[in-house]
Amino acid sequence: MLVSYRWLERHVDLDGIEPHRLADDLTLSTAEVEGIERFAPWLSDVIVGEVLERDAHPDADKLSLCRVDVGQDEPLQIVCGAPNVAAGQKVAVATVGTVLPGDFKIKKSRIRGVDSRGMICSLRELELGDEHDGIWVLPEPCPTGEAVAEALGLEDWVIEIDNKSLTHRPDLWGHRGIAREIAAIHGRTLRPLDTSPPETGDGEPFPVTVESPTCSRYLGLVIEGARVEASPDWLRWLLLAVGQRPIDVLVDLSNFVMLDLGQPNHAFDASRLPAGIRVRNARAGETITTLDGEERKLEESDLLIGSGEEAVALAGIMGGEASKVEDDTSRLLLEVATFDAATVRRTSTRLGLRTDSSARFEKSLDPTLPPAAAGHFARLLRELQPEVSFPARLSDVGDWSDPACELTLRPDRVRRALGAELPDETIENILTRLDFEVARAGSDLRVGVPSARATKDVTLEQDLIEEVGRIHRYGNIPEQAMLAAVEPPRPDPRRELVRRIQNRLSGPARFHEVLSYSFVGDRTLDLLGWSDEPHVRVRNPMARDEARVRRAVLPSLLGDLEANRRERSDLRLFEIGKGYRPEAANERGEPRELHQLALLWATARERVGESFDDARFARLRGVVADLLQSLGVQELAWSSPAAVPAWAHPAEILEVRGSAGDTPLAVVASLEPGLGRAIGLRDELASDVAVAEVSIDALLASDREVRRYRPIPRFPGVKLDVAVDLPESVRAGELVAVIEKAGKGQVADTELFDVYRGANVETGRKSLAYHVLLQSESKTLSDKDQARFLSRLEKGLEDLDARLRK
Repeated sequence: MLVSYRWLERHVDLDGIEPHRLADDLTLSTAEVEGIERFAPWLSDVIVGEVLERDAHPDADKLSLCRVDVGQDEPLQIVCGAPNVAAGQKVAVATVGTVLPGDFKIKKSRIRGVDSRGMICSLRELELGDEHDGIWVLPEPCPTGEAVAEALGLEDWVIEIDNKSLTHRPDLWGHRGIAREIAAIHGRTLRPLDTSPPETGDGEPFPVTVESPTCSRYLGLVIEGARVEASPDWLRWLLLAVGQRPIDVLVDLSNFVMLDLGQPNHAFDASRLPAGIRVRNARAGETITTLDGEERKLEESDLLIGSGEEAVALAGIMGGEASKVEDDTSRLLLEVATFDAATVRRTSTRLGLRTDSSARFEKSLDPTLPPAAAGHFARLLRELQPEVSFPARLSDVGDWSDPACELTLRPDRVRRALGAELPDETIENILTRLDFEVARAGSDLRVGVPSARATKDVTLEQDLIEEVGRIHRYGNIPEQAMLAAVEPPRPDPRRELVRRIQNRLSGPARFHEVLSYSFVGDRTLDLLGWSDEPHVRVRNPMARDEARVRRAVLPSLLGDLEANRRERSDLRLFEIGKGYRPEAANERGEPRELHQLALLWATARERVGESFDDARFARLRGVVADLLQSLGVQELAWSSPAAVPAWAHPAEILEVRGSAGDTPLAVVASLEPGLGRAIGLRDELASDVAVAEVSIDALLASDREVRRYRPIPRFPGVKLDVAVDLPESVRAGELVAVIEKAGKGQVADTELFDVYRGANVETGRKSLAYHVLLQSESKTLSDKDQARFLSRLEKGLEDLDARLRK
């Protein structure tokens, strides 16, 4: 938002407060100032000149040869093409060396054989208006030789305030509100401003009907005898300083009141409102042509100003062509209203029509402000056109209430929150300067919040503390060392477990972690056959086909499988997140959360000719087993699950339990082949895919070995390879138990490295080969120790109907 320094001086005495200091004050106490610059700085270089003589150019009919006094020793000879230049006029002269807008530098030139030492300027050339038919003729009292900016009082500074820092302050979207802040900061008093509604005739109020609750208040003031004419210079210059293009006195006054008080308003040609005013919601498909000439298609949520069935304005945004003020308009209806912020913002955004009016209505304006805005407009217009009259009583329709409220403020709480020992009197003084009403209530203060601050800004005691702090200035609060007891954070077993999982998978296993949204697409659910399962639904989804929240984490990985597989031939992904089950909601209606780890491993490698443990299913099973063992889960027991998930291959699936209970910790499976093809893993993307789900909730509830320090062995170990011929019915775990028993506490590790069926192995039997590490805590093992181990092993294998292969 742009703020004029000269405009602010209309409301508060700024003597001794130069513009840059004022900008700093606003930044430190009120809102961030993004920049400050002089208004039309070139006007300080353009000089007031007096045309002494005007003669015809000797070689051009449309040019004049002028002698112009600019306060120098000699008059300047200037060639001018304007038809209205005449001797005796005061004019704006750009002398040689002056730089005008557009980086246009005035140089000494020769025009049709005659020297010209400057330029007599028009308003357009100085960016003060659109008039370019002739030169700008200055008022007679302007002293010759003085800068135009100084002579006309145009010296001004424009302060740009960051709009985002004003979003919560609708009272600051006008110069009066900014001036109120400056007065509070510097302990000054606002200049009086009469904004009371004017005296009106006894005529019936203009008929107004409000049919929508999104208009809480609508004021209409009938004005007769107004003329469409140019605005006075003071009004034009103030509007130009804040980026407004002057049009005519009626439009300019409307904009001036909005920028002065922060309350938008609109003037209708009353003769074009034969059925009065009707505030209503638009009909679906209804159209309106706005003042910018665009036809706009409306929806039922849009708010309209109509006359009968005809739409005449988009409420709070822009007027319509059907009721605009023309040059011959003499009877006006001034509209000043309060519209719902969300309704204006929604319509403005949808139509791509952002205006100064909509920007202010979107901030939740004070509903007590419309009478002041109507009175301000009427009094200013009567000053400029004394013959105007207000024949009818003011229309004031709507169901509104004053948002002003009262809050209790504890001075001790202010001191504790700010860390500053402010006396009660100082706190009262600051709040009073900000237009709050303050009264004592024992040790507390009862603070009356004015309506301008109560719509969305000051609603809590903490808001009042902030008001005191910002005016006192946070920089004035003495620095203090922060003293507090340092306590270690409480252990969080769940977070610690998640960190260990992340480190294990992203490190040795070389998996990449994925962070995805909790929303799941309809296509993924259809492929899994889960579309009819209960899901938590999103009321305002980011995408129409992602309106449901996932029940498990794995579908999120499957939804991204094809795209990621195109980028990598060896794809390893994991995600830790939550699934949500609404059918198991708690007493507050919150869905049950399942904390899960999902893993996916996909490669392009074919299965033909690969060893038993090269398939992704076997490899991912090993990754899960390694992960669980690293987390302290003991004695893993693998088995076939009772139920097969929709994403799993029914013949290649295992679940694993620990030694502690019946709850499965994880499920590992090959991806169901039909699902893989449906996802897009076919032809050049045909893949071997394994997936897994690990329950973090079950892991937390399981008995896991506490990790303790184990010293490096003092004596070296001995690695043996043993191959055992045994029946197919014997599980690998049973064989490992026999191996460990034969070692008598010296078996440090076993690792299966081969499974063989074929030649030299009888039908119904298999061969399992293990690396066995023997290690003693008291000595270095010898060949005799190894032989004794093998002898004990052979005897133990007899119980399994097994034998060593030699």
